[in-house]
Amino acid sequence: MNDPFTNLKSSMKKSIFKDFSFSNERKNAVKESIRMRQSQSQFHSWKIETIIAILESVQHESKDGYNISTQLFQKNERTFQKNEGQLYSLLHLLENKEILTSKWINKKKYYSLNSKGKKYLATYKQDKSKQELSLKHLLEEASL
Repeated sequence: MNDPFTNLKSSMKKSIFKDFSFSNERKNAVKESIRMRQSQSQFHSWKIETIIAILESVQHESKDGYNISTQLFQKNERTFQKNEGQLYSLLHLLENKEILTSKWINKKKYYSLNSKGKKYLATYKQDKSKQELSLKHLLEEASL
């Protein structure tokens, strides 16, 4: 029996779906819907130390998720040890809150600290007690 998926790509090119696309308005609506769902997630449920460890890991150079995970593990940060997918959720959330930026290089997504992230990290290092409150407030505000 023939595998029905063998020629799927060529069949799709010949079908009515070849010119199928979403309008920019629809794409933006979908992105906004995703952003709203993420905003409702419990951002403040993450430990401050975990977030700071992520920010520190990309402070000097861009890293992909695997390298961030490895560096966190080396620092004894075990939050993502059995659920690495949560790391990517948090990275994406930090990116949406404009604390991290990302770019694709050779099919890998690299994360780096932007100016807003650098500011939070520097302030945190100067006065941890005040910055913990400020960072918690930022995260809770960002998740509204």
